[in-house]
Amino acid sequence: MVQATPFLLVLFLALGAHGLQGTKQCNLAGHWKNDLGSNMTIYEVKENGDFTGKYLTAVSTSPLEIKESPLLGSQNLTNLSQPIFGFTINWSFSDSITVFTGQCFVDENGKEILKTMWLLRSHAKKHGDDWKAT
Repeated sequence: MVQATPFLLVLFLALGAHGLQGTKQCNLAGHWKNDLGSNMTIYEVKENGDFTGKYLTAVSTSPLEIKESPLLGSQNLTNLSQPIFGFTINWSFSDSITVFTGQCFVDENGKEILKTMWLLRSHAKKHGDDWKAT
């Protein structure tokens, strides 16, 4: 029984190393485009997980001209292969802010995909209009 233990350990280490070889790390930095045609660029993700970037939406209910808007975000650092993150966009062309939260996945073909949820808050002129501002 004592002789089998080192063999099992070596086999486990070999199987574990084989599983790690194909793992690709998802990197948030770069240019992203969603299915509606909006464009986002995330600059460098800093060592603490913070990042900045810009967002140009392809859709808006604002009557004003759509303009590129700054974003500010943070990535959780506990799982770097498929990280979770969040960011805020302060829209340059309207009195609203959107927050996004999501996760970056790497599919079976090695393609990076962002899955997000968002919440937009517009300015309400009075307390009674609060219900339609989010």
